[in-house]
Amino acid sequence: MSKGLTYRGAGVDIDAGNELVKRIGPAARATHRPELLSNLGGFAALAELPVKYRQPVLVTGTDGVGTKLKLAIDHDRHDTVGQDLVAMCANDVLVTGAEPFLFLDYYASGKLDVDVAERVIKGIARGCELAGCALVGGETAEMPGFYPGGDYDLAGFCVGVVEKDAIVTGKTLSTGDTLIGLASSGPHSNGYSLIRKIVETTGTTVRETLLEELMAPTRIYAKAVLALQQALTIKGMCHITGGGLLENLPRMYADSGLGALIDLDSWQRPDIFSWLQQAGNVDEREMQRTFNLGLGFVVAVAAADAANALEVLGGNGESASVIGTLVSADAPVGPAQILIS
Repeated sequence: MSKGLTYRGAGVDIDAGNELVKRIGPAARATHRPELLSNLGGFAALAELPVKYRQPVLVTGTDGVGTKLKLAIDHDRHDTVGQDLVAMCANDVLVTGAEPFLFLDYYASGKLDVDVAERVIKGIARGCELAGCALVGGETAEMPGFYPGGDYDLAGFCVGVVEKDAIVTGKTLSTGDTLIGLASSGPHSNGYSLIRKIVETTGTTVRETLLEELMAPTRIYAKAVLALQQALTIKGMCHITGGGLLENLPRMYADSGLGALIDLDSWQRPDIFSWLQQAGNVDEREMQRTFNLGLGFVVAVAAADAANALEVLGGNGESASVIGTLVSADAPVGPAQILIS
């Protein structure tokens, strides 16, 4: 008599999932915060609100890594995409002035490779440490027949907390405010469909040096920006993600009649962007609306606070520079400048 069908025979290995939970336990525990009331592995995570807040407001964000994952899979570079995942979510939450608090991940594959998944999720835990938030749980989905063999996808979910009267809304922004850009580590997690197309159409061999530049993990700006928030008033913030400077900066001052006058020579554009532009014959405006071009985050402060802001950010490990000024949306534009309104 033949044996009956099993879940493992259908492509789902429960034992592998249990083994993964055991392996990632120490990494998750390293992100522990005192507000947590539950441990990894339950049906849901429990946490008290931090006691330092008088009127705490919860801020939520979700994102993924996008097709940068395909490069990670093709070149066995799984250790840092977890940081990318945390960064894309935590930096979004940070724009409101919120402290990243809790993080959950979703990892889905056609067949669970425990070794690969362990590397990815340990990267997520490392990202949570950098952001100051706790990795409180997630979901590992094994979906045979849905994803091609060896492929996986990631999604992340971040909860932040901010004092109600400290929410950064951008409502006090005005002409003359200074824009300070914080350096990126490279493309971060945006524009990779174009990057992969450039590599494919040019027949470029992705050697180690190029791979290092393309796979550099997204910077997490939480600790430096929260320190800045303690030192002075931040009037507006912007995470430079998909859409680059052109699409993201206006989200900070939308419908206000303001524009950002940006000095294009005010920061060092990483070499990887020059290579991408030349190799793909990409128009400059297309570059500006696809990539961060070396700026991962922008803060707006009063002009009188700019010098102090640069000092605080530099003291917290960020390479920051004044990149422009808020002006009226119809202001004149000089050489090597663009007006984003």
